[in-house]
Amino acid sequence: MSSAKMKVLGKRELVFGEVNTGTNTVRIKDNILSANEIQFDTPITGTVFGTLLNYKGALERLGDAVNNKPYNSPPIAPVLYIKPANTFNRHGAAIPMPIGITKLEMGATLGLVIGKKAVAVDEETALTYIAGYTIVNDVSVPHDSLYRPAVQHHARDGFCPIGPWIIDRHEVDNPDDLIIRVFINDKLRQESSTSNLIRTVSRLLVDVTEFMTLSKGDLLLIGIPEEAPQAEVGDKIRIEITGIGSLENIILEETEINRRGTI
Repeated sequence: MSSAKMKVLGKRELVFGEVNTGTNTVRIKDNILSANEIQFDTPITGTVFGTLLNYKGALERLGDAVNNKPYNSPPIAPVLYIKPANTFNRHGAAIPMPIGITKLEMGATLGLVIGKKAVAVDEETALTYIAGYTIVNDVSVPHDSLYRPAVQHHARDGFCPIGPWIIDRHEVDNPDDLIIRVFINDKLRQESSTSNLIRTVSRLLVDVTEFMTLSKGDLLLIGIPEEAPQAEVGDKIRIEITGIGSLENIILEETEINRRGTI
């Protein structure tokens, strides 16, 4: 990355800078912290909502299982869950491997940072409710639950790295055509595109705000592609999203992190 300085979105000095992420040069609004000082310091002050089964491949992969009990049919509304505050993590920090677990799923996803109160929004104006976009690793313990997410699998400490910055929504031409890549130890393990979403970014906002208010500072995750790659202790994870940048973390034993106090 360059040694430019960056302030997070929300600071109103609209000075453009550039950050070279290795694969992309990202135009950033506002000033910048030095590359070595970037911390997760964003206007995400509300709730983080995860979304399940919003990729065509993820739903297709379930086959007839969605028609069996207790589900009986595919979901007709967004399947949401909460990533509570204890899961929040930042770029460069360690992801804890819980005691007794040997692998974690890396849930690469785009995060929509809500910029104003959103209630029953329409599709034409939905994107105006987004302040910006960020990268999220929606980490989970591998499990077989279809679309009733178990808290113990999704809500462990440090299971939601976010960042390292937020790109202003005006800097992203089309959020429904972004390439998302997951690298584990610098090896490409997954490549997907937001063009494969069941609900586009706008449609997801419409369907969610039909039954639930989103508030300024909330973060809505668009969903995880099928076959999320798994990682082990010692693995280095890098998630890249076209035009957004890259989010990097390493997996360490939970006990080691507790000793170091690195989360």
